[in-house]
Amino acid sequence: MAAARQVLCLWALLGVPRVRCEPIRYSVAEEGESGSVVADVAEDAGLAPAQLSARRARIASPAGRQHFRLERGSGRLVVAERLDREEMCGRSRTCTLAFELLLADPLQFFPIEVSVEDINDHSPVFPDERVTFKIAELTEPGSRFPVEGAQDFDVDSNDIQAYSIIPENKFFTVSYEKKNEGDIQVQLVLQQPLDREEQSELDFTLVATDGGSPPRSGTTQIHIIVMDVNDNAPIFTHDIYTGHIAESAPEGSLVLRVMATDADVGTNGDISYQFSQVVSQSQSAFTINTTNGEIRVKTPLDFETTHKYELGVRATDGGGLSALCKVLVEVMDVNDNAPEIVVSSFSSPIPENVETGTVVALLAVRDQDSGANGEISCALEEQPSFALRPAFKNYYELVTVSTLDREERAQHMVVVTAADAGSPPLTSTHTFSVDISDVNDNAPVFNQTSYTMYVHENNAPALLVGAVKATDADAGPNAKVSYSVVPARGPEEEPCSCVSVNSESGGVFVLRPLDYEQLRQLEVVVSAADAGSPPLSSSVSVRLLVVDENDNAPLVLHPSAQDSSPPSSELVPAGAEAGDLVSKVVAVDADSGQNSWLSYQLLRATEPGLFAVGAQSGEVRLRRPPTERDAAKQKLVVLVRDNGRPPLSATAALSVLLVPGSWDAQLPQQSPAAGEDDGSLTTSLIIALVFVSLLFLLSAAAFVACKVCKRKELSSGPVLYGASSVQSYVADGAAAGTLPHAYCYEVSLTTGSGNSEFKFLKPVLPSLPAQHCSTGVGGAHAEEFPPVPVTMGDADFESPGMQSVAQLNGF
Repeated sequence: MAAARQVLCLWALLGVPRVRCEPIRYSVAEEGESGSVVADVAEDAGLAPAQLSARRARIASPAGRQHFRLERGSGRLVVAERLDREEMCGRSRTCTLAFELLLADPLQFFPIEVSVEDINDHSPVFPDERVTFKIAELTEPGSRFPVEGAQDFDVDSNDIQAYSIIPENKFFTVSYEKKNEGDIQVQLVLQQPLDREEQSELDFTLVATDGGSPPRSGTTQIHIIVMDVNDNAPIFTHDIYTGHIAESAPEGSLVLRVMATDADVGTNGDISYQFSQVVSQSQSAFTINTTNGEIRVKTPLDFETTHKYELGVRATDGGGLSALCKVLVEVMDVNDNAPEIVVSSFSSPIPENVETGTVVALLAVRDQDSGANGEISCALEEQPSFALRPAFKNYYELVTVSTLDREERAQHMVVVTAADAGSPPLTSTHTFSVDISDVNDNAPVFNQTSYTMYVHENNAPALLVGAVKATDADAGPNAKVSYSVVPARGPEEEPCSCVSVNSESGGVFVLRPLDYEQLRQLEVVVSAADAGSPPLSSSVSVRLLVVDENDNAPLVLHPSAQDSSPPSSELVPAGAEAGDLVSKVVAVDADSGQNSWLSYQLLRATEPGLFAVGAQSGEVRLRRPPTERDAAKQKLVVLVRDNGRPPLSATAALSVLLVPGSWDAQLPQQSPAAGEDDGSLTTSLIIALVFVSLLFLLSAAAFVACKVCKRKELSSGPVLYGASSVQSYVADGAAAGTLPHAYCYEVSLTTGSGNSEFKFLKPVLPSLPAQHCSTGVGGAHAEEFPPVPVTMGDADFESPGMQSVAQLNGF
């Protein structure tokens, strides 16, 4: 036993740090009041009282019942309830209560043993208040009559020490002798023969006295009936009978049989058996056959409750003589108790970022069986994230062994199985439901890498054009996503003011009407942030494309009427042939795509059959050669229409002068007045031609100056042109009036207008990419929409096929 204890201490020292092998021993008297101080356990354990509270000190009893409690404030061990030594330990000579002082952070155990000292709190008690003896009158002096001794639950000096008779008489004395530990044989000794005729009955009191201070006593009344001769008492074959019975034995199972013999015959030799003395409530568990002495099981047995019974059996013959024997019944243990799992502490939920080796639960296992049936092994069902770690004696710690991820698994069902070594083994399980609490370790993720949305120009304010969506794998506030528009190039830049996003739904709204001719696309950055601490975020690019609407009518550049002045006249010389170019209507449309495709048709003319207009080019040509019948001054109205739905249109008015020439010889002679009129007309035409030429030269010079200025502006920074600038840019070049018929030109001012034979001068502009939404350009609309580049044609100013400024000046 000592070697086993040393091995256990060595294991405890190696397996658990700071475990005391030698227990702290105290003694306390039984029947003490609750709250009675046993000792200062903190001082004996070498601990300060403050450490008991800080380390959550508590008493851990293997039996589960707490007889003592710990005052953390003072460090004293006090009695938790009234202690009854006889109830806890029976008549055992020693009564020791063992438990542990358990401290956490770090885990530490102090074994404690408290010896409960006996006090003289029980008086001797005889089994019967009155005992009757039938004694033959011829009984020899010196005959002994056994008396069932009194029982005293106290031990040692507080147990029964002496017997006496009150009042003393001449017939009987009492003799007592200790046979074995705690067993005193009491006998009445006959001093002189009885005489039934002189005294048929005799009564006196047998007193049992213990050795307590003060002493206690118990009494029983002895009643003697003097009978005729029966001089042989029954004799048992053994003084002590020992039997073994399994605790699982059913009711009625035979334990053993006692036997006594009597030398007498007749009724004096007939023996009957009955229990004479009951120890520890044994009578309720067994029955005895009064005829044959068989002892059988009466009620179910439980080794864990009582593993040994002591019975007293009396054999009485027909003459009243009797004999006593002791029966010891030992209950054999069977594996009928499954292990118990007692949880001391359990932490749930635990955060998903806990370190490996974190203690989740502290548990203890125990089995009420003994021997191999009480040996317990503890294990976990397949569980890669947790493990059991032995702590001390029958204590285990449930710890984490791998990284936890709530997004992968939010709850772990950990099943602990305890099995004993019985045959067959019994098991019990306990399931820990370990919840994993969320940590903000996942940023929101958009369902697309980028978004493209469309909005028609001239939209209504606060128009919903789409939505972005982001999800967060976390839970609770860590998964609540809010959206916002952030600067595209850093925090120092202001975010776009014309686009907003709903912080909860992610809906993208255009706050102001957009104009395709000023802004064709913009890009904003939308951020999705969760509500964690600290918050995590991600961003996505949202590209907003403005869809063109047919909201701009064609703008006629040539011929142009400025300041409500009449249009200049185009000259058609004599001898012109069918198909000759008279003029060309030049128009542009600020829209794009099919909304900017222009078509031309002759709406009205002085001579409708004389002229034809190219549907795509806008060129006005002679349909037939002019004749003398045609009016000298022709007026034409050309309709310019785009391809939008519905289409928008504009008109251009042309004035054409038919110059007389080769057909004059065929004309009849006119009157002098008519000649004077013709001369006046010719002079007017020459003056007009000179004036138009001079106006054209001035316009060309202004154009060159404007070009130089605009190049300077381009060198200082990007200059973006809208429809209004295009109109002002080409107005000067279109105001020159009549152009020579030999001059062919082409307009290339709008995207998608197609190619024709006439090329007009185009501003020198680089093809710039779409700009991000920002602020910083002046003008009436600068605050609403930033300028964006507008491509006005397919070729640069100096590209092949375009007329240079020098060439124009030459004309």
